[in-house]
Amino acid sequence: MPTPEAMTAAVHAYVAAFDRADPSAVRDLFAANATVEDPVGSPPHVGHDAIYGFYAKSMETGAKLHLEGPVRIAGNSAAFAFSVKLAINDSPMQIDVIDVFEFNDAGKVVSMRAYFGPGNFSQGAAPHA
Repeated sequence: MPTPEAMTAAVHAYVAAFDRADPSAVRDLFAANATVEDPVGSPPHVGHDAIYGFYAKSMETGAKLHLEGPVRIAGNSAAFAFSVKLAINDSPMQIDVIDVFEFNDAGKVVSMRAYFGPGNFSQGAAPHA
């Protein structure tokens, strides 16, 4: 099992790669057969190609992520709260999200699940600097 430090570092690498619009770096954090369910309840993106495509499209929005507190580690999982700042039709928006990563023994993410719903969107939120 990866160490808590390694799992925390992977979360920080994920946020940094997303913010610099690098879908390859995000994909490389995942195991080859990993799943991404974003949001929970939607059809999962399975495998490197699907994960790359999902993140490339998400990054086209110009969204930026901001961690909201520490990464929480339990067993082989990391949970983290963050906000997504983006603009849709020049209107600033924020989405409050909690992601849960499950890791394999090699330290790769095998499952990502994003928890948010309609009540987690707000209009007019200023972008993070």
